[in-house]
Amino acid sequence: MTPSRQPESCPSASQGTATHSYEKPRNASSTSGATSAENRGAAGQHVARNAVVTGGGTGIGRAVAARLVAAGDQVALLGRRPEKLAGAVAELGPAARAVPVDATDPAAVRAATAELPDRIDVLINAAGGNTDLANGAPAADDLEALHASWTANFEANVLSAVLVTHALLPRLADHARIVNLGSVTARSGQGSYGAVKATLEPWTSELAFQLGARGITANVVSPGPTEGTDFFRGGDFPAARRAFVESRAADGRLGRVDEVAALVEFLASSEASHITGQVVHVSGGMHLGR
Repeated sequence: MTPSRQPESCPSASQGTATHSYEKPRNASSTSGATSAENRGAAGQHVARNAVVTGGGTGIGRAVAARLVAAGDQVALLGRRPEKLAGAVAELGPAARAVPVDATDPAAVRAATAELPDRIDVLINAAGGNTDLANGAPAADDLEALHASWTANFEANVLSAVLVTHALLPRLADHARIVNLGSVTARSGQGSYGAVKATLEPWTSELAFQLGARGITANVVSPGPTEGTDFFRGGDFPAARRAFVESRAADGRLGRVDEVAALVEFLASSEASHITGQVVHVSGGMHLGR
């Protein structure tokens, strides 16, 4: 099978691994990496890990950060809006800290790494969202608007994850965890947003095989429409539209950020050590398309 074409930032399988180095970071021994990933001490106690959560100021990213902090991890929250990050840090306490960054800007991502730990045990790429919700969906015959729409959604949802992940590859501990936030729209379709979310899936599979020899896992969690996210634009959502969206789920309801965060937390744990390259849906069955 010919592998799907990847963004230029990530090598395809046909390029091999010689182009990019995924060696163990010099400052992380195999022992420290394994211990951090197992996240259990000799007496079964949780060992604090270093986690990075992009999009950590709002929605699912914030909910994931809260779970990791509650478990005893040190969490760096990355995002474009300093005020949202500050609010999240104030709520989560001293184990969380804000790192404002535009994750679509290579120079900004490179600069932000100076504020991150030398060893990363957990990386959650939750930044993104449908940029058409803020900018408006383009007309089918407006090529300039279509170009802007597709570019904005690709940068927000794919390029941000690619840049942050590659910037942190040298710091990933053995047995680290990578979880990328996808979307049910990768299967059901939603213009440029669905298309770019689908792109995350083959790229994540590539990461799983490139990094698997070190015990590092990479997975995609794909939520359906979820309360507490920008999809609902602060509650300004027509009742008829909401009812239609709910009707597409087997259980007839929307998802909750805590449900998505619970799955992300599991995939970031030692218990998920043999789960990699997977796309796991939290959509009430919406991805089945019935």
